[in-house]
Amino acid sequence: MTEEKTSYRGTRFFLNAAAFVIILWGINLAQPVLVLFLVAGFLATIGMMPLLWLERKGLHSAAAVFLVMAAMIILLSGIGILVGTSLSSFYDALPLYQTRFHEMLVGFRSMLAKRGITVTDKILLGYINPGMVMNFTASLFTSLSSALSNTLLILFLVIFVLLEASIFPAKLRLALDKPQADFPRVTRFFNEIKHYLVIKTVINLAGATLIIIFLSVLGVDFAVLWGFLAFLLAFVPTVGSIMAAIPAVLLAFIQFGGGTAVLTAAGYLVIGMILGNVIEPKIMGRKLGMSTLTVFVALIFWGSLLGPVGALLCVPLTLCLRLVCEMSEDTRWLAVLLGPDAPR
Repeated sequence: MTEEKTSYRGTRFFLNAAAFVIILWGINLAQPVLVLFLVAGFLATIGMMPLLWLERKGLHSAAAVFLVMAAMIILLSGIGILVGTSLSSFYDALPLYQTRFHEMLVGFRSMLAKRGITVTDKILLGYINPGMVMNFTASLFTSLSSALSNTLLILFLVIFVLLEASIFPAKLRLALDKPQADFPRVTRFFNEIKHYLVIKTVINLAGATLIIIFLSVLGVDFAVLWGFLAFLLAFVPTVGSIMAAIPAVLLAFIQFGGGTAVLTAAGYLVIGMILGNVIEPKIMGRKLGMSTLTVFVALIFWGSLLGPVGALLCVPLTLCLRLVCEMSEDTRWLAVLLGPDAPR
């Protein structure tokens, strides 16, 4: 009897593992479609709060959706024009920065040679290669823009989601097997996700604005581009701000030398600490927190499956996965591992 039970558990484990691999394979194949829904869901979540506020003021839902979408289109168009122009100029100037940095490395090697230290070109140009960082930054923007190429379809999805917002709770209640037990938890979770995304977007926008002003004062080129990169990567806790600072600090070093680079890094650090460690916890609390290890693993996992959009939205996607795991006794252990609290 014990051998049959052990065999059953082993067979069940391998079946679950095979099903998991098949699901991941399907998600990866459906990446273009899923990215559209993720971006539309993100924009719809951001527009949900002003939409509900307008409806509470007595405005008809269709008129409220029209106003929210008009404001969203104007804002996104303005950001797209600024970032697109800056990105085009950055592409044109990239070979010049690489050449300048190569000259700085040659001068650094000559200085070391005078002190009796010999450094080969393989070390300088093979391991100390800023072009990799700059090319990675450019490829990140390129892949993100390609993911957002179906802008019209995304906007239509956002419109339909906002139009369904008022009747979605009733549909959700009917869809659940145990509405009295599960509906309050699911709605509370969705409200927390909405609260997180809206507040995080506002804080990231404030941080990006401060970074743009700070870099403009220092004279670092493409301040708008680095501010937009900081806005995007700030959705990834802990590691996102560090990743956003690297290209700006490197460009400051190429333009003005080590002093300005250190000052740029200090500015990023101060802005990140004030927003991330002081303002954000006071507004949002720690309800949706995750450990650094969980964030890093989620960044790799969702980024590999869904590309840049999956990496930027790794936190809400992981929180949704945790909610799904909490619904079943067999996967509750995974929800505990993904959660912020230590097990009791």
